[in-house]
Amino acid sequence: MPLPAGDDLLRQLPEEVVPIGDLLPSFSPRERHEDPAHVRRLAETGGGAEPLLVHRPTMRVIDGMHRLRAATMCGWSHIAVRFFDGSEADAFVLAVQLNVRHGLPLTLEERRAAARRIIASHPDWSDRAIAERVGLSSKTVGKVRREAGASCLATRLGRDGRLRPASSVEGRRSAAVLLAGDSQISLRELSRKTGLSVGTVRDVRDRLDRGQDPVPDRLRGQDRRASADGAAPGKGATSGKGAASGKEVAKAMSETLSLVRKLTRDPSLRATESGRTLLRMLLAAEAVTLRWEHISEAVPAHSVPLVRSVLLKFCDDWKRLADRVPQHIS
Repeated sequence: MPLPAGDDLLRQLPEEVVPIGDLLPSFSPRERHEDPAHVRRLAETGGGAEPLLVHRPTMRVIDGMHRLRAATMCGWSHIAVRFFDGSEADAFVLAVQLNVRHGLPLTLEERRAAARRIIASHPDWSDRAIAERVGLSSKTVGKVRREAGASCLATRLGRDGRLRPASSVEGRRSAAVLLAGDSQISLRELSRKTGLSVGTVRDVRDRLDRGQDPVPDRLRGQDRRASADGAAPGKGATSGKGAASGKEVAKAMSETLSLVRKLTRDPSLRATESGRTLLRMLLAAEAVTLRWEHISEAVPAHSVPLVRSVLLKFCDDWKRLADRVPQHIS
């Protein structure tokens, strides 16, 4: 069951009256669950009129624990509640969300602790989606995620309920490939196919029109750091001749990718279907080249001979294409 988006939806839940003895302690994100002084203040005003929010499967209070204590202090035997039927993980998120919006404020450490717990239970949620619920900035949630050592998923669920890539680098390169194939594709269609926001694909289109790399320098830096963090033990560091060789490969790769991006700006290639097909092939190869290390590490031992055979066959195919190109030059 999806989380209610706001107080209006919660108020639409039907009220029921239940025995106070049936209710269990809350999902509260607070280190100190109740403030006795606040309970006394509520008791003096009648215990609070707003129904409690309760997780039906466990009968634990999601929101209203101070009101429950005040009602007990006043000698009540029953109390009005509204029931939430979602999971325990979603019930905790809702408890945090409601505590952030009203009542006694959560401390910074309580909000950070809540973020850690939500990252563990909802790893596919974006930093912004979590930040909105715990009352932190998305940058702080991102830092909490890194400190927790949470695994990096390929996609994240945003505040609007849409799945988007955790890193937009691959999505941006995919958008560039699609634009090379069809320069008239709409931004909405491009957004749907790549999972990027409309604003991001617009930026990709504008950068290509200006002759720039579809991926800004700041994002390429993030992608390199992510690759380093995800490297297998023993494969992330080289020394001596191996390090020099790695630098030479990286330099050659960089030069090749620069040439590819130069070709994407050639109007003659972009004007014909065969030219656009070539650009799609080159851009797709560029995107794969940037992930060579991760791709090679993912090949299981029993598949190495077959994979090498297929890759070498592709090399021969590309060479045959290269040999044919001069035949078309007048």
